[in-house]
Amino acid sequence: MGEMVSFKRPDGSEAQGYLAKSDGARAGIVVVQEWWGMNDQIKGVADRFAAAGYTALTPDLYEGRVTQSPDEANHMMTGLDWVGATEQDVSGALNYLKAFCGCDTAGVMGFCMGGALTIIAGVKLDACDVAVCYYGIPPVEAADPANMRAPFQGHFASRDDWCTPEAADGLEAALKSSGVAYEMHRYEGEHAFFNETVPPYDADAAALSWDRTLGFLGRHL
Repeated sequence: MGEMVSFKRPDGSEAQGYLAKSDGARAGIVVVQEWWGMNDQIKGVADRFAAAGYTALTPDLYEGRVTQSPDEANHMMTGLDWVGATEQDVSGALNYLKAFCGCDTAGVMGFCMGGALTIIAGVKLDACDVAVCYYGIPPVEAADPANMRAPFQGHFASRDDWCTPEAADGLEAALKSSGVAYEMHRYEGEHAFFNETVPPYDADAAALSWDRTLGFLGRHL
């Protein structure tokens, strides 16, 4: 099990996060929350990374707020400064992993809102060494995937009405022009198929995507 830690954002202010350490790990991963907040499910993903040999840090983007209400989650997500969250909280988490946790390399991965933030990180943050995105795409004005800097892996669903198959195709077209190494994986299922606490959960797709995620990180971190 992990622990809550404080870390510095580039602007000098303090942020909080959930840290799951793996003894002797030389690679780290920033795990970015869904719109629900930093709940037990996303902490569990960090714990799974630690069990797989990575030190994982989940920044608390909502500063302690967590919800199970889609309306409230949408309100909190809409109120979030996405670029600011990436350039401050996610950037600070990457720096913390490298400066204080013994990580030579560190990547960013996230789900839904966190997947969109992962794309912004891969475009804007030099410290992001790899990006793994689950069913999230930011507005192009926030970050153009054609400018992706990090090796990128994407996981998208065939019946997703938020990150539609057409949107995923557009993302892939932009990634082709970026010149980075990338993989795009598509699954029969719905948005949030990885999250075991919600009805769209698909155990087979979740297991396959997890294996692909660990394989990709193993090759690029």
